[in-house]
Amino acid sequence: MFEVIPNWHPLFVHFSIALLSMSTVFFIMLKVTKNSFYQEQLTTLAYWNLWLGTSFAVVTAIAGWFAYNSVAHDTPSHEAMTDHRNWALITLFVFVSISLWSINQYRRMKESSNTFTFIIVMAFVLLVSTGWRGSELVYRYGLGVMSIPKAESDGHTHEHTTIDHHMDESNLDNAAGHEKADVTKKDDHSNHSHTH
Repeated sequence: MFEVIPNWHPLFVHFSIALLSMSTVFFIMLKVTKNSFYQEQLTTLAYWNLWLGTSFAVVTAIAGWFAYNSVAHDTPSHEAMTDHRNWALITLFVFVSISLWSINQYRRMKESSNTFTFIIVMAFVLLVSTGWRGSELVYRYGLGVMSIPKAESDGHTHEHTTIDHHMDESNLDNAAGHEKADVTKKDDHSNHSHTH
């Protein structure tokens, strides 16, 4: 099997977040668009996204556990990693519980209750909090990052605002052209008035 750098966790986590987020959106839409023509399609989408998202979340958690025990880190990043792990386990437990509840609900062909919708929205808030903490591990602490570009001082002289610079020069040229035109008009006007 080919190796994913730094590990498999970042690969699976995107599926978990995307599917569970869309499931939440569809369950909310079911409540907003009651007695709609699209109720059956929305119901199917809501449940399947929930079940697939939860399945990916289980795999993501397993990959995350391996990442937790293998990624090089220091003391501050270890604390942040542990915090992320704890939030992830709580979030996973909540979504697994919701999925089991939803299977029973779906079998009975029962409409999702307001309580169910409220709980899945709260679970989504947990998901966002967990994802935020996971992103901080990479972008704040640099975990799992193999290489960071070095800021170069010598030999790195190109400008990132070249277009803006040229635009400014062309604007100055245009302004100068307008001033010349205005002066010419004034001279023509003064010459015209003198001849009368």
